Amino acid sequence: MQLTLLNLAIDSKLLASDLLPLKVCNVSSQGMVFDRVKHVQRKTDIEVQFEITSKTQNSLIKWILSASLTAGNYLFPSLRRKQQPISYSYYRYLVRTWASNLGLDPSFYGTHSMRRTKATLVYAQTKNIRAVQLLLGHTKVDNTIRYLGVELEDALRLSEGIDC
Repeated sequence: MQLTLLNLAIDSKLLASDLLPLKVCNVSSQGMVFDRVKHVQRKTDIEVQFEITSKTQNSLIKWILSASLTAGNYLFPSLRRKQQPISYSYYRYLVRTWASNLGLDPSFYGTHSMRRTKATLVYAQTKNIRAVQLLLGHTKVDNTIRYLGVELEDALRLSEGIDC
């Protein structure tokens, strides 16, 4: 379950409040995991799309089969609360455990780290702020710029590359 949660969290770039309540039917049908998913974010009521990479598709298939999940089940069901997804606090605990296991300071990592990971990589490789804005479902480009914290870093890098 943890590998699948990690993979889907990074691929989807969803907030925890959107990721945790996902059901099997949101990502698959008749044993096949979708390549892309459309999802309306709870916080903004904006539809976003995300891709599910082949690695994540494989882990989803294995997880769904091993946990005997059906279409109406939560993808990440709580072990304590019947018919509920795992809690935000448990998800946060898992993220911090993963960070600790990698030798990182867990206090620097939270559930939002998963959302930010792929968005930051997309921006670093493409410098396409509009693409990142669409992937995250931000309404304003200014929000995406602040979110990524790229303004000063990019300005300094550009300045360093210019010799007068």
